[in-house]
Amino acid sequence: MSNKIEARLAELGVTLPQAPAPAANYVPYVISGNLVYVSGQVSMDENGFITGKLGEDMAAEAGANAAKTCAIGLLAQVKAACDGDLDRLARVVKLTGFVNSTPAFGDQPKVVNGASDFLVEALGDIGRHSRSAVSAASLPFGVAVEIEGIFELK
Repeated sequence: MSNKIEARLAELGVTLPQAPAPAANYVPYVISGNLVYVSGQVSMDENGFITGKLGEDMAAEAGANAAKTCAIGLLAQVKAACDGDLDRLARVVKLTGFVNSTPAFGDQPKVVNGASDFLVEALGDIGRHSRSAVSAASLPFGVAVEIEGIFELK
């Protein structure tokens, strides 16, 4: 089993965490045909949840860093869906990013760029995807960002 994607992640200083278990009555991912639908991954790192409201107590750059952690969580779920062989990933198809933000904050795309830019940096062309970036009045646990994704497998 080759590990080209994980080798690239290591070059970037990223080690995927264990895929987190769902927090309620749902599954972390569903495989249908050659697509993997990954449930929303919230912004968190080794210290716990990354919380904040964009436009109130968090700037877009910090939000982009939070979004990157969501992308790392998405890849961890894809790895679990692929029985540990992340090189089965054919491409990132679509992301939907939810940004905990004030009504006046309009830089949701800049925030979700943290996930998009990371996926392209880590995966190259297979990381390019379609996307939505929307505002949310609040998110679970007060997190700054939540992102769900659709991925294609080889």
